[in-house]
Amino acid sequence: MASSSSSGLTFKLHPLVILNISDHYTRVKSQSQSQSPPSAVNGGETTSPPPRVFGCVIGVQSGRTVEIFNSFELLYYPSTNSLDRSFLEKKQELYKKVFPNFYILGWYSTGSEAEESDMHIHKALMDINESPIYVLLSPSINHAQKDLPVTIYESELHVIDGIPQLIFVRSSYTIETVEAERISVDHVAHLKPSDGGSAATQLAAHLTGIHSAIKMLNSRIRVLHHYLLAMQKGDIPCENSLLRQVSSLLRRLPAIESEKFQDDFLTEYNDTLLISYLAMLTNCSSSMNELVDKFSTAFEKHIIRGGRTAFF
Repeated sequence: MASSSSSGLTFKLHPLVILNISDHYTRVKSQSQSQSPPSAVNGGETTSPPPRVFGCVIGVQSGRTVEIFNSFELLYYPSTNSLDRSFLEKKQELYKKVFPNFYILGWYSTGSEAEESDMHIHKALMDINESPIYVLLSPSINHAQKDLPVTIYESELHVIDGIPQLIFVRSSYTIETVEAERISVDHVAHLKPSDGGSAATQLAAHLTGIHSAIKMLNSRIRVLHHYLLAMQKGDIPCENSLLRQVSSLLRRLPAIESEKFQDDFLTEYNDTLLISYLAMLTNCSSSMNELVDKFSTAFEKHIIRGGRTAFF
């Protein structure tokens, strides 16, 4: 491995690629921990080798500028240290239909450093791109490091001990964003952790709080129900003060069955339905207007000529 590249290419990396690689690694790691048994146990702590994920990066190369826009996952076979080429070709064909200007620029993986076995995968992709790039994301967390844990490698042919060999060389890059990516990254940066350990937005946090309150209410009602059943069976002594509190609580329940509550509820329910119907009618009207515009454009020439067509 050489310290720096001498190709003179300028690399622009979009945040979507980093998010895709990070999401791919997180999903594979969580699945491997839940499905496979631990490989070793040291001092009561379970340790297992971190999984590696593989995929392709796509983008556009304009002159000496290489811009990496997106990425997709690949199937990797550890036994043969190879990629599923049929899956790769299928994904490439699908992305070509959606993004005809994007090309496969290289591949990505995870790890702290590039390994010797990575060169076999790198050479296998040279029939698609004669000079692929290698994006490596380090999953280890270093709080003292301020730079992104992403490294971009190029491959260069160097003569080592009189033998030409293909080695990895580091390349510098810059982060390039568009307006949509800036909004998405800002949204991800303001995510809040929920009780389940996953990320949730403010709406999800609010709904999680309501769910926790309902769950707590249900558990307390179950406690009262079991207590009253035990009191009825004679397993525990009867306490009149507690029974009066339970009776007072139960008298509050019919409060929502009043006529005023039903009127307010039906009014709000009807308003919600009207808003939904209005949105549906607006959407249908917009689609109808687009259809009329397309129809007018298609038959405009026939109308201008003034001749009778088979349609008219």
